[in-house]
Amino acid sequence: MTDVLTEDHGRKLVARTSFSNEAVWLPMLGVYHLNAGEPLIRGKTFTECVIEGPALLAIIDGVTFEGCNMGVATDPSSLFYQPKGPVLIGAVAFSDTRFIRCRFVQVAFTGHVESIDQMAADLTSARAEVTGTST
Repeated sequence: MTDVLTEDHGRKLVARTSFSNEAVWLPMLGVYHLNAGEPLIRGKTFTECVIEGPALLAIIDGVTFEGCNMGVATDPSSLFYQPKGPVLIGAVAFSDTRFIRCRFVQVAFTGHVESIDQMAADLTSARAEVTGTST
């Protein structure tokens, strides 16, 4: 009985396009999409959600972060990983997705080198503005 409920819950979660004011466990979201034959999570909007790991979020194309708290790290560059090979194994991949005023907890980020470098620079710059330090 539990397996049927879990499978139904997974299908509903994959079908959703909008998440608002809720906690989203990224590993579970990724697994449900993979089980549905969808290697990418695409076309979603997360508004004021807590996105929880532990997880590695892969930014593929068309992913935006608007007013988000990307996570806690003494050095913001610790939140970003550059891919070493042609395929990302174990990452939860996103495409055409918006994150609006979300908070990321125990989530690291990867993707195209240029995108990751820009995110790291933006986050470091924003941190310097808030703390009044220079980078």
